[in-house]
Order: sequence, then C-alpha cells, then structure tokens
Amino acid sequence: MAATVSQLDEFDEIIDARTPSEFAEDHISGAGSFPVLYDEERAKVGTLYKQVSAFEAKKVGAALVARNIADHLERHFADRPRNWRPLVYCWRGGNRSGSMVTILRAVGWKAEQLEGGYKAYRRMVLAELETLPARFAYRVVCGATGSGKSELLRALIRQGGQVLDLEGLAAHRGSVLGSHPGTPQPSQKRFDSLLWDALRRFDPERPVYVEAESKKIGNLRAPDALMNALWSSPCLPLEVPMAARVDYLQRDYRHYLEEPETLCEKLAYLTALHGKERIGHWQALTRAGAWNELVEELLADHYDPAYRRSTRQHYPQLEQSAPWAVDAINDGSMDDLARRILAGEGL
Repeated sequence: MAATVSQLDEFDEIIDARTPSEFAEDHISGAGSFPVLYDEERAKVGTLYKQVSAFEAKKVGAALVARNIADHLERHFADRPRNWRPLVYCWRGGNRSGSMVTILRAVGWKAEQLEGGYKAYRRMVLAELETLPARFAYRVVCGATGSGKSELLRALIRQGGQVLDLEGLAAHRGSVLGSHPGTPQPSQKRFDSLLWDALRRFDPERPVYVEAESKKIGNLRAPDALMNALWSSPCLPLEVPMAARVDYLQRDYRHYLEEPETLCEKLAYLTALHGKERIGHWQALTRAGAWNELVEELLADHYDPAYRRSTRQHYPQLEQSAPWAVDAINDGSMDDLARRILAGEGL
C-alpha cells in the first residue's frame, strides 16, 4: 500500500531507507535513518549495473538489502508492537522502500510506502513554502547588532510566545562573524524542511515573533514568500545602550576572544568595504585584546550603518514603531520585556 505526503502525521514512525549521505542532506522531519543500502554498498551496486549487468547488480544488491533489513529488524524494530504502523520512503518510492515494506508487512506490521518518495516530499515542501508563510501574523524584532534580539526570542519562548528562530534553523547569526563554531550550516534542502516543519506547527490565531533578517542567512536563502511577509509586518525595535551591547557581544562571541587569529581571518573579509588600513587597525586591536575598543568600533563603523541601510530599505513600518528600551541584556531583563510584549498582545 502507498501513502501520500499529506498523510505524514498519520503514522507511528517514519523510516528513511536511503543512504546516510542522502539522509544527512535532508529528510522528512522526525524520520529515522534505516538504510537498506549504505553509501559504499549503493556505489558498488551501481558500478556493477553499469559495468557488468543489471542482473549481477540485482543479485548483489538483493543480498545486501536483505542483510541490512534483517539487521534493522533485530537491532531496532524487534520491540515494536503488533499494531505498529510505519511509513517507509526512499528517493522515488521504488525498490529500496518497497523491499523494506514487503518484509515489515510479512512480519504483520501495517507498513506503507510513501508514494513518490523523498522527491514527492520535496516538491510539497517547496510548494507550501510559497503559500504557508502568508497564513501568519508576524511581529519582527528589530535592533542593531548586539541588541539581544535572539535573547528576546528565547525569552518569548519561555513566556509562551510563538517564535520562528531563523538563525537557529540556519545555524548562523547572519553576518560575516555569524558562523557557529564547530557547527556547519545545514544544506538548503534541510533548512527548507526545518522551516516548513516549524511553520506548519504554528497557530495562525496567534502572532509569530521573528528576528529581522535579510534574504541570506550565511549561505542559506529564506523563501521569498516569507521575506515578503516579514517586510510588511509590524516591528518591535529594541533600544539598548552601546555599553550594554559591547558587553553582551563579548559574552555571546567569546569563541573569538579565545581564538583571536580566527577573528583576524574573518575581519579580512571586510577589506573591500573598509580598506587595508582600517582592517589592519582592527586586527591589531584583536591581537592586543582591546575588546571594548574593537567591538565599539565595529558596531559604530560597520554593523550599525549596515543595519540602518537594511532596515530602512526592507522594513517600512519600523520608523512608525515605538521602541522597547532595555538597559541590560540578561535573562531577567529579557523575560520582563517578553512579558510586557505578550501582555500588549493580550496573550
């Protein structure tokens, strides 16, 4: 039996039968990786198919598939109850998922195959990202770099608000210094899936709080439909003293303070904007550990002008929005601000 992508939530478990590399690039949210062929095995079978014959490839492939499914049965599925109902998918909804479904159904479980496989799921995600963002009312948290926008989003979550954390989904803070140490960004496909899964879980009767972003977050691109919705939404501008921003950024970007040469390499990317002399000056401050001076200069000369240009261009409602003043950026101050914002919404 085959199920469609509209039925994803009807199953007890979703099984991805593709290779680990395919799973890593993207997968249906909540799916588990149970390959019927591993990457090197799939390559081996493909080589036989091209260089020898389809018959020889199928013989070798069938043995590998049978062993791998048996391993999953013994190690992972043995404790599943009689009424377990899993959904299995592969790339197109073909042999790989079909083989696993056949064996699972032979055991007695009500396994089903996803019609069209991952490709059908991917088409659905792209189609829904063109329409789904327009279903919600957004409140865009604006503020210059170091204003604690991400901290406010976390506080809004703690206080019961609906939050779309784009930078969290993208594993990037959105600037030249915004990469997360030791954490690569997901693929564009994975980001799309994470975004779709987050959006579909929101209540359209309640506002969704989101940080002001540009179209690109690191190497990833947000959907046009979402950005158009954000750019036309009401804004919540944060007003934070420079000293508090400098203090917060040194705490939030401590990894650069601990690895100054990495920061110097990142600063070199700004040479085209600011020239070798100024970049050399900032690199000297970095190596000298003059953090207060460095951060304040970066904010005043690079980040703040860029923020003003971007927000004026993309967020027309910002200038008519009353600012929310914050003296310090910490859990207590942000929780208090989040409560006041939600109270203003009647939530």
